Amino acid sequence: MSELIDYSGEFDPEFDHARFSKDVLLKLLKAYREYILRIDGFWYLAAMEKWGKDEAYDCDVKVWEKAQSFELKAMTDVLNIHGDDVAAVMKYMQVNPWLSLCEYTIDIKNRDHAILTKYTCPTLFALEREGKGREKHQCQEITPWTFDTISHFFNPDIEVTPLKVPPRTDYSDICCQWEFKLDR
Repeated sequence: MSELIDYSGEFDPEFDHARFSKDVLLKLLKAYREYILRIDGFWYLAAMEKWGKDEAYDCDVKVWEKAQSFELKAMTDVLNIHGDDVAAVMKYMQVNPWLSLCEYTIDIKNRDHAILTKYTCPTLFALEREGKGREKHQCQEITPWTFDTISHFFNPDIEVTPLKVPPRTDYSDICCQWEFKLDR
């Protein structure tokens, strides 16, 4: 059976995603990543509009406490990512559906020390365009919590330190930079 390059044509009662070519599966993965990012933004904005900023934030935290736990377990199980060092955290970061929407680099100093630099970030760009200052909340509260949660899944002693975070004044500058370190 030949690989599908799209799903044009007649309805296939025996359809299976496994029939898509690798290129189509990668395009589909990108579309799903963008879709989940937008769902997150849409529900947050709807909650903020209906109940206000504080209630939306409280809901966001409750949702992501559960979602992050599910995502970490699912991704590490499916891809067999295990370990208790910063290198294991960085492997997870490479496959993380959220981070893959950004242009970034990971500078591994050693297995227990790395610097993650984001050059693009769709969330930051949207918040900067909005112009209400919400990037400070996102980048100085939510992202540190997220990176701590991810790191502590692998080892609770890993420390995450923001080296450079928004708000930015120079929009040609990097979006953010984070240090992940484990002192043994």
